[in-house]
Amino acid sequence: MHHIHHTEGIILGSRNYGEAGKCFYIFTKELGMIYASAQGIRKMSSKLRFILQDFAYVKVDLVQGKDFWRVTSASKTNKLEGVLKNYGIYGVFFNIAKLLKRLLAGVEKNETLFEDLVSGLSVLEKSEIEDLRNIEAIIVLRILNNLGYIGGDEILQNLIKSPFEENLIFEASKSRPQILNQINKALKETHL
Repeated sequence: MHHIHHTEGIILGSRNYGEAGKCFYIFTKELGMIYASAQGIRKMSSKLRFILQDFAYVKVDLVQGKDFWRVTSASKTNKLEGVLKNYGIYGVFFNIAKLLKRLLAGVEKNETLFEDLVSGLSVLEKSEIEDLRNIEAIIVLRILNNLGYIGGDEILQNLIKSPFEENLIFEASKSRPQILNQINKALKETHL
């Protein structure tokens, strides 16, 4: 009998396979990045088809098979639902998801990154359109820092180390050229 892993996760993307199946990139709190399949999810009778949507924050039960993970059940958390309602915010979330899929490989727990991402997306969800670029820059900077790609730039330490709150948006607008420089430098060093 397989062990069922109960965790929270953010679905970063999906793709169809077979007649009615789907595979999901899920960044989970306890397991890190998981690539999991769900059989029959595209059928009209599937109970999970409205829960397992791209960019949803869900509670998910996973079983590890011999070659891959399988979703056994899922439920909504009612968190981050506003992200999908605004096209500008959705675009920022899409870019962040794309970056995470590129940088995270394999099952490796990173609870700090997960919590930081959820905090950042919560701020993003409530933000104004003019703040989106700065919030995206802070989230990307913090992702890269959590993964060890950002060095000890003293000016950016407050943006990296303090809790992710709305007051960081103003600080980011003042330091935007330095933030973008650090992000581009770190992305270049990843060779991905």
